[in-house]
Amino acid sequence: MALCTAFTGTDRLAHGPLTEVALAVKAALDRDPAASILTFDDATGRVIDLDLRGSDADVLARLAPAAEEQPARGRGRPKLGVVAREVTLLPRHWDWLSAQPGGASHVLRRLVDEARRRDGGQSDLRTAQETAYRFMSAMAGNLPGFEEATRALFANDAARFVLHSATWPADIRHHAQKLAWPGT
Repeated sequence: MALCTAFTGTDRLAHGPLTEVALAVKAALDRDPAASILTFDDATGRVIDLDLRGSDADVLARLAPAAEEQPARGRGRPKLGVVAREVTLLPRHWDWLSAQPGGASHVLRRLVDEARRRDGGQSDLRTAQETAYRFMSAMAGNLPGFEEATRALFANDAARFVLHSATWPADIRHHAQKLAWPGT
């Protein structure tokens, strides 16, 4: 289940699965309807728009994927998480793929896996940086040191990031660090 984090002002309000965080946000807004609360998807750094109308059960029902919205299971391997999407290639690419053992899908999966292995973690690093940047832009964009902290983020310089974000509210600074350098 995807994790998310909610902030009320500059303070972390809740962290965990979306259902738990949504209920915490609803409770906080019930206590103080004027509170300014933002909820972030920890995987992307994007703000999550929550529909908190009604009871807790109503909120949870809207968050649960509806059975009728689930696509009908067709051919393929849905239990493995296989997703069918369109791929556009030139005829010479299709010719080469059709000549390979196992078919086009097998070859494409193998090529992607090979590229990911050779990547050396660069894609994961870039994703973490972009996630942290989205969060930082929303929560720290007007704070002192933001531009230098951003440069440090994209230079993968954690020490310089800490230096330039030192004056930020602790919850914002720690969350940005966690998103940028997940293993630390």
